[in-house]
Amino acid sequence: MFVRAYLRASTAEQDATRARAALDAFAASHGFRIASRYVEHESGTRLARPELFRLLDDCGPGDVLLVEQVDRLSRLSSADWSKLRSEIEARQVRIVSLDLPTSWNLIAAPDDFAARMFSAVNAMMLDVLAAVARKDYDDRRRRQAEGVSRARTAGLYKGRVENTASNAAIARSLKDGQSWREIMIGTGCSRTLLAKIARRLKNERSGDASGTDPCAVEDIA
Repeated sequence: MFVRAYLRASTAEQDATRARAALDAFAASHGFRIASRYVEHESGTRLARPELFRLLDDCGPGDVLLVEQVDRLSRLSSADWSKLRSEIEARQVRIVSLDLPTSWNLIAAPDDFAARMFSAVNAMMLDVLAAVARKDYDDRRRRQAEGVSRARTAGLYKGRVENTASNAAIARSLKDGQSWREIMIGTGCSRTLLAKIARRLKNERSGDASGTDPCAVEDIA
């Protein structure tokens, strides 16, 4: 059995490795070692997350996917969560989360009956926490939209401030031929932001750009 830790943050401005100390301490207190760590800057609402699926590809039956909280794994819609859960179950990977004590028993179940019982309870609790994480996301988005609407009505909304220095560095890396994976690891940017900058550069090269700076891309989560 190998334990693989998944650390995720939504944006490059957030520290995806923040939970590393807590995960390491949990591992030490339960007598096992984390075999590898997978760090990602992607929204938990996206099913397509390269590092998460690289982790799953590296897993064998009985391996553990360790997270700090269930919302690090999923803020997915119900349909996408069902797809991810089915993928994890098909690979016989066990999810252990620090905020879900019922999952801790999966690390070293005493026998097959206990393992099956713990798995059933854990699956139910994971569904509940995944639904709560999605609701929290939807509620925050709704409140944010309401706040923006009020600010626009009052003439106060100016939009998100662009990180021009970071975007320029990403654009230079793309021009230098670095791979997307190298850029994401080196800069901590999200795949969404990288795709926006790549499209802008492509338009500039093809002559479709309207004279705007290819680095002037909104910094998004």
